[in-house]
Amino acid sequence: MVLISHPTYKAYNYTKMIVGILKVELFFPENGSLKEKRYYIRSLKDRLKNLNVSVAEVNHQDLWQRSKLAVVCVGKDFSSAQDIMSKTRSFIEKAYPEFIIDIDIEYLKV
Repeated sequence: MVLISHPTYKAYNYTKMIVGILKVELFFPENGSLKEKRYYIRSLKDRLKNLNVSVAEVNHQDLWQRSKLAVVCVGKDFSSAQDIMSKTRSFIEKAYPEFIIDIDIEYLKV
């Protein structure tokens, strides 16, 4: 717990939070265009919204057979962030097991 004070404001209580980052690299061998890839990515992003995470394509935007997604959550403690990230990982592994090249989870204390 960190207390920060400012001369004109009351002291603020800043608590720590945990940021969970899941990076997943996908390969779509049957795709013949960016339109087909975007269909899969949009579908996955829409389905992940139910897990209260943010999703962005962070690499390979112009390649029609590859994609790298970052999925992020914020939790008040490690166990809540870990729970969300494990559910997210399980969901992706069940939804698109044949397309996953690599999947990795990191946690940051902020």
